[in-house]
Amino acid sequence: MNKLNVLILDDEKRFTEELAEFLHDSGFLPFEANTGAQGFAILKSHPIDLLILDVRLPGVNGLDILKEVKVDYPSMEVIVVSAHGDMDTVIKAMRLGAIDYLRKPFRHIDIRIAIERTQKFLLLQREVKQLEEKNSLISKSLEKRIERHFIGISPQIKEILDLAMTASDFQDTNVLITGESGTGKENIARIIHYASQRKDNIFCAVNSSAITDSLLESEFFGHKKGSFTGAINDKKGFFEISDHGTLFLDEIADMPMNLQAKMLRAIEEKKITRVGETSQVETDFRIISATNHELDQLVAEKRFRLDLIHRLNTLHIHIPPLRERTEDIEPLLEFYCEYLSKKLNKPQPQIDKEAVQALKNYPFPGNVRELKNMMERAIILSKGTSLGLKDFPIKDKTKTVAGFLSKFMSETVNDTRVKEKSETIQIFENQTFNLEEREAEIILLALQKCNFNQNAAAIELGIQRMALARKIQKYNIFIPPM
Repeated sequence: MNKLNVLILDDEKRFTEELAEFLHDSGFLPFEANTGAQGFAILKSHPIDLLILDVRLPGVNGLDILKEVKVDYPSMEVIVVSAHGDMDTVIKAMRLGAIDYLRKPFRHIDIRIAIERTQKFLLLQREVKQLEEKNSLISKSLEKRIERHFIGISPQIKEILDLAMTASDFQDTNVLITGESGTGKENIARIIHYASQRKDNIFCAVNSSAITDSLLESEFFGHKKGSFTGAINDKKGFFEISDHGTLFLDEIADMPMNLQAKMLRAIEEKKITRVGETSQVETDFRIISATNHELDQLVAEKRFRLDLIHRLNTLHIHIPPLRERTEDIEPLLEFYCEYLSKKLNKPQPQIDKEAVQALKNYPFPGNVRELKNMMERAIILSKGTSLGLKDFPIKDKTKTVAGFLSKFMSETVNDTRVKEKSETIQIFENQTFNLEEREAEIILLALQKCNFNQNAAAIELGIQRMALARKIQKYNIFIPPM
């Protein structure tokens, strides 16, 4: 790609001069403008790839310029900067099409990272367009599945994106992505793949828990015709299919131990042997794996190989749950409100501030996936021009644990199993609740309350049935025979 043409539009001449000098030294081609008129004159006379735009300019609002620029120059990306930014400004800028937002003063390294991230996206966009023009196998439907944004303004999300961009620079390095269900692990894997040199080849996503044990080896390594009952044709496995591409292994913790050993050898040697054959096949693949389990604990329980973790975990990216980065909730709501309104062909409603605040206080056990589904339901059922608290099916969280325990104690005071837990209950009454420290006890109390009916206990706890099952296994909670 040729040098990136960058226009700096800011009313502070010293700022534009210093930044232009830095960008020139960093290998970019900078242009300077201190008024809106100057900026538009440069845009008309030069093919600008990226605009660095200040929000406050003489006689004009930078967001108005952003809006006009995205209409007249839709392929140009915009990074908004401001010394007076607030949440409303950030949200408006992102909704109007800005690709990033930086608050002044910022370090030169911050703007360079933002530009390089944008440059990779522009490069990907241009190459996809070229491939489409050459009737490439990469279809428009595939392009639409690649989400341009991993939505968020929190420091955690920015760090994750920086790590993803770093991982994309090293196409042979394996990456392990961890995080709760619904946090967007596959999105990050796709960002890494499509920003890397492997982007023109396949991204093969495999759910390790969705394949039956009897077919696992055949699915991963392929098989020869007639090698077993039902093998009516030669078949390539996931490793061969992913040659020169990326093999994404979701739910890696659910992979059986016997396959883990074969997986380790394949990753080390980049050679595989199909079921029913003796000759080896070379294949060049990159592994990106994901899990919502604690792999170290599975290793201690001898359910996962430590040497395989070392192979998979060269780079580790952890996505924190949405409840730990609540500043991302509002931009996500705004993004999905606009996106889903267009998708569902419905007028875009406004979200009441009361509803936004209530959603910020909601723990979102299903994370971003739950937020998206909640917004989709609200838009489908909406009748007016706004969405209020009644449009979002969230439980009243004001009672929290103390209320739950009080209700639990009053309803089950005669249960002998509860009496045996009286000491634990007393601890909860006398101490500040900490989910990480007390999660096992809360789960056990919910199970006892529901007579160990796991479906009912999952509903009481506000989590999915499978999530509860994993936690029961994680904490070795005994379930008595019914």
